[in-house]
Amino acid sequence: MSLVELLVAIAIIGVLAGLLLPAIQQSREAARRGQCLNNLRQLGLALHAYHNACATFPPGCVERRIPPTKTARQISWAALILPGLEQQAVYERLDLSRPYDSPANAAAAAMLMPAFVCPSVDRERYPAPSGRGPCDYGGIYGGRFHGDPNDPPQGMMLYDKAVCLAMVTDGTSTTLFVSEDSQYLPPGEWINGMNVFDVAYAINASPRVDNDIHSEHPRGANGLFVDGAARFLPQSMSTDVLWALCTRARGEPVGDF
Repeated sequence: MSLVELLVAIAIIGVLAGLLLPAIQQSREAARRGQCLNNLRQLGLALHAYHNACATFPPGCVERRIPPTKTARQISWAALILPGLEQQAVYERLDLSRPYDSPANAAAAAMLMPAFVCPSVDRERYPAPSGRGPCDYGGIYGGRFHGDPNDPPQGMMLYDKAVCLAMVTDGTSTTLFVSEDSQYLPPGEWINGMNVFDVAYAINASPRVDNDIHSEHPRGANGLFVDGAARFLPQSMSTDVLWALCTRARGEPVGDF
């Protein structure tokens, strides 16, 4: 093979690689997004198992800390549904009568729970602080758009209050329960009840200092609805539609999304 032929062959290989690489990357991201949706479906099954056992869904946070209080437990909804995620052994190692960051809970809280981790998140870029297991999903406290303070809160995950199915009068298929919250800094921890938030920005538009719907997926984020369905939420969605999805009983219509 002459030098010219070799250079032509290398050029062709380079062009082919340039064409194939984006397709491979898109295929991998599609698989990761599908796994993220499956995680949310698992969370939905566990949340409904909790409802079947207790007649309510879990509160979003048990004893939220309000500065300067430092002794409240601040236990997350995610810790309460561990038995429904087939993590009974981890659940039994927790002492839920103590704060989430108590030394008594350190070993169990450090466990990595696959259902709480989106595979598209770079864990080196977003490591969980203090050695506790990460959580890339947050409970919906309500919506806070157009100056509405979300008071009383209209979402599914509240502080020290549990919601039941009968309270979801807007419809379980159009009420958002849990969504991705992967870019909040510092990242969430599945035992820490701070992974509850009211939505105040369009999807993927929030600053990293705020809990909000945000993901590592292009053009949107995944969400879990009260009926157990997990869907991709496009970031092109209007904030009015998003606001309607984040409330359980405001009675506003929800169009296509």
